[in-house]
Amino acid sequence: MLSLHTARTRARANADRPARIGLAVAGGGPIGGMYELGALRALDEAFEGLDLTRLDSYVGVSSGAFLAAGLANRIDTAQMCRIFITGDSDDVQFRPETFLRPAIFEYLRRAASLPRLATQWWRELLFSPREARWSDLVTRFGGLVPNGLFDNAQVEHFLREVFTRRGRSNDFRDLAAPLYVVAVDLDNGAVVRFGGEGWDDVPISKAVQASAALPGLYPPVEVRGRHFVDGALRRTMNASAVLDRGIDLMIGINPLVPFNQGGVAAVEHERSLAAGGLPAVLSQTFRTLLQSRMQVGLARYSQQYPDIDQLVFEPNAEDGELFFTNAFSFSARQRICEIAYRNTLADLRRRADTLRPLLAAHGIRLRDEILADEQRSILDGITPPSRDTETTARLKRALDDVDQLVARRRRR
Repeated sequence: MLSLHTARTRARANADRPARIGLAVAGGGPIGGMYELGALRALDEAFEGLDLTRLDSYVGVSSGAFLAAGLANRIDTAQMCRIFITGDSDDVQFRPETFLRPAIFEYLRRAASLPRLATQWWRELLFSPREARWSDLVTRFGGLVPNGLFDNAQVEHFLREVFTRRGRSNDFRDLAAPLYVVAVDLDNGAVVRFGGEGWDDVPISKAVQASAALPGLYPPVEVRGRHFVDGALRRTMNASAVLDRGIDLMIGINPLVPFNQGGVAAVEHERSLAAGGLPAVLSQTFRTLLQSRMQVGLARYSQQYPDIDQLVFEPNAEDGELFFTNAFSFSARQRICEIAYRNTLADLRRRADTLRPLLAAHGIRLRDEILADEQRSILDGITPPSRDTETTARLKRALDDVDQLVARRRRR
């Protein structure tokens, strides 16, 4: 589903100045991240004149922060597909278990306080029975429950390894374009943009770890003595981070929408979502809250930034496979990427007549040969890895920078 806001007037009056394009990627757990990767791959192939690794600015929230940080570090969508889908990357070895390691030390630390709490409780029962209430059990023993099921320290380690090789950087200040990673301060509920003023010295890997620390799944991440959790708690997409930079075109991706089971001809699951139990109810509630908040934000953005073209891609609300896939599972990542890839190409195909003049204003052309192939798969355009060494990868990166510099000077 494509939401489109056409600029009232466009600031880019002459074609000599390249269009400034910003990317905003929302959160959505592992499955949401895979949907976003599929959508980005479709845009990468279908848009001629758009290089997703050389945009004006990026903002990512939660799982979207992984992708935004990768693109800002010049890891293109084909490379990401080799890392997360085909597994034949010559650079990064992705292992899903790295992201789902139980937080053993957190469990042990919490369990160590059990004897002390139990002793205090029984002392109150024996000597002050009127003051000891069974309703206090949840409050008193709630501290035994871990902050998160899984250890996200390995997430930060994985990203740090990726961003410190082959000429990439783990420092916001070294990137060619601004990158913002959004998280929420647990102690006061404030939104923090890592990469922004006052927060650009935090390593990118640590910022992404904090932005993706979904409460209950991962523990809060400590930065400068403060604890941060998933940025999606306050902002679904946080597109204002790039819109405020005076861009000409904003591309946004939101992978979570509420499921609309009405009108679906055949569904393998129960007709009522309530029959799916608590997980289905919580998933639908969470998705509804996120999308509702994002729709309010988009309506505000169209008023606040009337001269910026805005494209936001989302899944189809009737897609039951997306809804009923475990949002925290990596096993379905190729299938989810494929669904997103085909959905995005279908959206572009349906709205092609409207999109052509809008995109042309920013130096972008739709590739008709890509859109015409309705059976095209996400794997069709992914070539085998080049098997570069660290030295050759750095050399290619430097030569690419020279090519871009020469091209800019020729345009001038």
